[in-house]
Amino acid sequence: MIVDKHHRVHNYLRISLTDNCNLRCFYCMPEDEYDFATAEQLMQPAEIETLARLFVDQGITKIRLTGGEPLVRKDAKEIIRRLAQLPVTLTLTTNGTRLHDFVDVLKESRVQSVNISLDTLQADKFQLLTKRDHFAIVQQNIQLMIEQGFHVKVNMVVMRDVNDAEIVDFIAWTKNTPVHVRFIEFMPFTGNRWTSNKVFTMEEILAVVAEQYDFIPLKPEKNETAKKFMVPGHQGTFAVISTMSAHFCGDCNRIRLTADGKMKNCLFSKDETDLLTPLRLNQPVLPLIHQSIATKAVQLGGQFTQDYEQLQAEIIQNRSMITIGG
Repeated sequence: MIVDKHHRVHNYLRISLTDNCNLRCFYCMPEDEYDFATAEQLMQPAEIETLARLFVDQGITKIRLTGGEPLVRKDAKEIIRRLAQLPVTLTLTTNGTRLHDFVDVLKESRVQSVNISLDTLQADKFQLLTKRDHFAIVQQNIQLMIEQGFHVKVNMVVMRDVNDAEIVDFIAWTKNTPVHVRFIEFMPFTGNRWTSNKVFTMEEILAVVAEQYDFIPLKPEKNETAKKFMVPGHQGTFAVISTMSAHFCGDCNRIRLTADGKMKNCLFSKDETDLLTPLRLNQPVLPLIHQSIATKAVQLGGQFTQDYEQLQAEIIQNRSMITIGG
């Protein structure tokens, strides 16, 4: 098992396939001109499989593919098929723009659940936030995935005075559609212009929902990051991921592997462990994994406390979101 000094067992690996994306959301990809990793710097399909097998041998039971946008990689289907051979639950986080080309391989690979990022239900605001005119295809692909029997979660990053007025619109969407909306508090990453007054907290989100809907809490699952709720009579559900106002680090079970083969033991960790270079040099990798986990901070990468209102984002040492992986 992969266990840290706080006795947390890690069985969930998030693998970023690329730092590239076909959208340009400001909180994820802060610069208009972006210096993407070269093909040689990225983990190759066989390397991803080798590292994934090593993690699985140490107790990983769930793997999520992320990006950037993972489906823009030309060899994404090959990677999905390779990882589908492992005894894990395989899932995916995507912006939804290319899902129509991947339905068959996802079914073939026994992927049953997908997370789709969508921060607005308004086409004009979508273009403003992403700098791309892809709202219609994302909406179509969400419906396609539902019709094809996938469990669909929609991730909405809530930002004050940007899209917080749409919270009730997302709740209304769950009435006749089996979509599971997850409201995510705005988090700080390098270059994403985070300020504490843009954070719309879980307490505020629930207060907005309560103005128009009665809702009940759902039973939490072990290692759950989202606090889940449902409106009686609605086909879908909603949840809140309260990283900033009420963290859930106590039973964290997650490890991240960046597209260039660096292990991050926390989303906010400033330190990384290079696994790809020793792999290519035929050097032992397993000791590095356990050494990294041994240094994992008790919460939030050890970089800030729960008092997010006093946080100065510029002091955080981290990557931009797109180079970490969702």
